[in-house]
Amino acid sequence: MAKYTLLIYAPAEGPPADVDPAVQAQRFMTFTERLQRDGVLLGGERLEETVAATTVRRRDGELGLTDGPFAETKEYLAGYYLLECADLDKALAYAADIPNVDYASIEVRPVMHVAGSA
Repeated sequence: MAKYTLLIYAPAEGPPADVDPAVQAQRFMTFTERLQRDGVLLGGERLEETVAATTVRRRDGELGLTDGPFAETKEYLAGYYLLECADLDKALAYAADIPNVDYASIEVRPVMHVAGSA
């Protein structure tokens, strides 16, 4: 089976006004429990807001640290799931069920298998 990341990009301005945060949190818990029951969940986390980020770069031998995200965008990486699925179609089906898919963007990306790694 292959591994897939489901990268959840949320709008920088936040969810729509009609989204109840408590209801949304419960929907995510229920979805995560489903992934566990299905035996496909390898990991996943919600990430802090972009203001907590630090970007590290080395250019021409000089190390630079910048407060904030790598790039300013309309959406930010809010969290991810790491799944092990039979195929891309199954991973896409799970992505379509992520609770905030109606206003966020879910990027499904296969994990590269490197020879000699687990």
